[in-house]
Amino acid sequence: QVQLVESGGGLVQPGGSLRLSCAASGFAFSGYAVSWYRQAPGKERELVAHITRTGGNTIYADSVKGRFTISRDNAKNTIYLQMNILKPEDTAVYYCYAVYQIGYWGQGTQVTVSS
Repeated sequence: QVQLVESGGGLVQPGGSLRLSCAASGFAFSGYAVSWYRQAPGKERELVAHITRTGGNTIYADSVKGRFTISRDNAKNTIYLQMNILKPEDTAVYYCYAVYQIGYWGQGTQVTVSS
């Protein structure tokens, strides 16, 4: 059974940090490129960060460049999103997405940035 399970979300004050994790199972994770997306209330889902199969290349949305870092551990079938200097506008449900010939979505984890 294919699963992507996100964790690490929560409530954090502006300027704080969170680290999201996404644990994969049921498919050949190392052969898939993986991304983090987010969706805020009333907005469309948007790409936050992307990492290639080997982790050699990454892409970031302009809004998170310099603050967020995506990484992966293929031995653990897990991807991470380190989020620093969080802002209220980062508040959203964060999803991981793995794709090769087909794509798989996780169920999402809520991140709320508020004082």
